[in-house]
Amino acid sequence: MDSNIQLKNNLISRIKSSKDINFLRALQTLFDSSEQSLYELNEQQKKSIEAGREDIKKGNFKEHSQVMSEMSEWLKKK
Repeated sequence: MDSNIQLKNNLISRIKSSKDINFLRALQTLFDSSEQSLYELNEQQKKSIEAGREDIKKGNFKEHSQVMSEMSEWLKKK
């Protein structure tokens, strides 16, 4: 059997047999949120993202390891 179909059938079975209302509500919330467009950005957010991309193009960023090192040093001073 196709693993996709098997997964769906397993989920359907578990949902049908569940008596846990909180679990079912959580699933409903999950389904509802997946149907919505979660990534609608307003103009300010779009501008901020574009500014960040420009900073990266200009080299105005720090590598993860550098930030972690700086944070470690900062924490030692506390």
